[in-house]
Amino acid sequence: QVQLVESGGGLVQPGGSLRLSCAASGRTFSSYAMGWFRQGPGKEREFAGAISRSGSGQLYADSVKGRFTISRNNAKNTVYLQMNSLKPEDTAVYLCAARLLGRIARPNWASDASSGYDYWGQGTQVSVSS
Repeated sequence: QVQLVESGGGLVQPGGSLRLSCAASGRTFSSYAMGWFRQGPGKEREFAGAISRSGSGQLYADSVKGRFTISRNNAKNTVYLQMNSLKPEDTAVYLCAARLLGRIARPNWASDASSGYDYWGQGTQVSVSS
């Protein structure tokens, strides 16, 4: 199955920026819509954003809209999460997830639910603190 590996997390000050990467194994990366989720300490996992197979479609949670941008490079089997204007409440483990498309049961690329994704990375820690 697909393996996803996140990287790029770290400690930043409020107002700072980070760029996360999610590298996927295999040759079928372009068959997947990709999502980013996050889970803070003692909190439930929540949706951050998603991107369609081509990258032309994007969906963001209200909490990050206007600050975060998802992009992908299918030639590199990589999806990115550019995070700007970071806030302390953005502190969380950020997880990359893959949603397999091209099936009748999934006519729409977009999903904001964990159950809509088939494969998950281990996560990368993002800490926003002064």
